[in-house]
Amino acid sequence: MALINENYLKLKAGYLFPEIARRVREFSSANPAAKIIRLGIGDVTQPLAPAVLKAFHEAVDDLGTTDRFAGYGPEQGYDWLSEVLIEKCFKPLGVELKPHEIFISDGSKCDCANMLDIFALDNKVAIGDPVYPVYNDTNVMVGRTGEADEKGYYKGVVYMPFTEENNFVPELPKEKVDIIYLCFPNNPTGTVASKDELKKWVDYANANDAVIFFDAAYEAFITTPGIPHSIYEIEGAKSCAIEFRSFSKTAGFTGVRCGLVVIPDEVKGTKQNGEKHPLNKLWLRRMTTKFNGTSYPVQRAAAAVYSEEGWQQTREIIDYYMENARIIREGLAEAGITCYGGVDSPYIWLKTPQGLSSWDFFDKLLSECHVVGTPGSGFGPSGEGYFRLSAFGDRDNIKTAVERIKNKWGN
Repeated sequence: MALINENYLKLKAGYLFPEIARRVREFSSANPAAKIIRLGIGDVTQPLAPAVLKAFHEAVDDLGTTDRFAGYGPEQGYDWLSEVLIEKCFKPLGVELKPHEIFISDGSKCDCANMLDIFALDNKVAIGDPVYPVYNDTNVMVGRTGEADEKGYYKGVVYMPFTEENNFVPELPKEKVDIIYLCFPNNPTGTVASKDELKKWVDYANANDAVIFFDAAYEAFITTPGIPHSIYEIEGAKSCAIEFRSFSKTAGFTGVRCGLVVIPDEVKGTKQNGEKHPLNKLWLRRMTTKFNGTSYPVQRAAAAVYSEEGWQQTREIIDYYMENARIIREGLAEAGITCYGGVDSPYIWLKTPQGLSSWDFFDKLLSECHVVGTPGSGFGPSGEGYFRLSAFGDRDNIKTAVERIKNKWGN
């Protein structure tokens, strides 16, 4: 008899984005002439930078030669890519890392989920609300939680509300926790945290022997001076934080797949007998056992992102999306809609007009404006009454979507 993992049955609804896809599919089938503009899931629309594409092609060609052929690579990634990341991403921030502290993967979504493999189930976890659903759902799947209550909060998890009242930076937990998920620039609210605000979390983690999971997938979109791009810009973070990064939005790799995890040697977990053990070594063991490594052409393309030519081209694409974000943010403001984000993030977090629920606004926006966004309640109970729009669209579509919204809800 093959028994199932019944923790999956605790999940009360389908994963957010498949549910959005289902509703859009049904509407499209009933309204085939409708031109739907998708500002929901946050997939990129601009092609890869030419320098990146060139490196990709050259790496594929390498595989057709005997002298440059690449077979099995190191599961944790090639040192030459880690060294590029150290020089181009971290040293300019004043952060010193070693190549073995960086692990190359196929994306931060997988990394955030798989990181749970190296932590015991009896750890107390603190998660934001609203939050990227993967953080919450993967803890349910591995069996760390009880059932969900009527609000959707799972027993055994400490939820940290991101609200207007706290400027979308949650308060420190009132009870001791062991693992803390932080995401800045935040998905879904699009807001950021200052160094002083992050220092409070680093101090808490070090004082309570906790580990911070810091998701920096959107750090390349920060435009405000002084806002940290890495948790390791904060004094003391290298002894308590694991950082996740992604090429998906930074360089348009959503169809290519590449990410990275940083685990400094100083970050340690605790054995049952009280002894400390480096998390870097545990993650290396997990990677080399359960992962075959990111492909050679993808890693060559990733390295080209940070070449002089590649970064200039990539930066232009990022600027394109951030101009989209400005158009959305200012257009919503003109319509009298309160919104946040869109300055240091490609996401705009808006208050639903007319007191509509998140899903009612989704349906209304789809049926009357033919625009797709993401209901805030899909990110957690505190997201009810809010809605996320993505700036990862074509410029003309962005302008059209904003005009449709202004025509519908403008004052």
